[in-house]
Amino acid sequence: MFVIGLTGGIGSGKSTVSEMLRAKGAAMVYADQIGHEAYRPGTPVWQQVVDAFGRQVVGGDGQIDRRKLGQVVFSDPQACRRLDAITHPPMKRMMAERLEELRRQGTRVAVLEAAILIEAGWDELADEVWMTVVSPEVAAQRSMERSGLSREQAEARIAAQLSNEERLKHAQVVIDTNCTLEEVAQRVDELWDDLIGRLAAKAT
Repeated sequence: MFVIGLTGGIGSGKSTVSEMLRAKGAAMVYADQIGHEAYRPGTPVWQQVVDAFGRQVVGGDGQIDRRKLGQVVFSDPQACRRLDAITHPPMKRMMAERLEELRRQGTRVAVLEAAILIEAGWDELADEVWMTVVSPEVAAQRSMERSGLSREQAEARIAAQLSNEERLKHAQVVIDTNCTLEEVAQRVDELWDDLIGRLAAKAT
């Protein structure tokens, strides 16, 4: 099984490319989904988060309120590192288990989609890193339109992320989405055909 690690900053078109790959038959593993599972009440991660940040981050339904948690850690680098240390290793184990399950099922291509693939060290689970990229200006505009953020909020989120330049050091494939949807689809078609060709050649 070949594992694509798909990453990219906010507003870079990662979800769009992810959906295109899913439509081509790739099995998907979403870091966000894994994160929700890891945070479920009663799990070790849930308990460690509550111990570290207090009951204030727990909603009325007993779930971790990720918005409240975000407010606590977003402006405090030390708190952010503490949260990462709690959540990233178990999430990596869960992703590895999910990928192994897909491998046993005979899956040919799997995509691990994660915004922080590189920062969290999850790229080690992938055979190749594919990165969506767009200019910071376009990323800010898309974020404002999609999430209703102010320009200041959008720019703050972009600034808090790994830069495009830093991500590029780890990526084998770059998909520039600063173009029409049709052009992005054409690029994904070409990359997919190339990958399937490579896998076929390897199998012979």
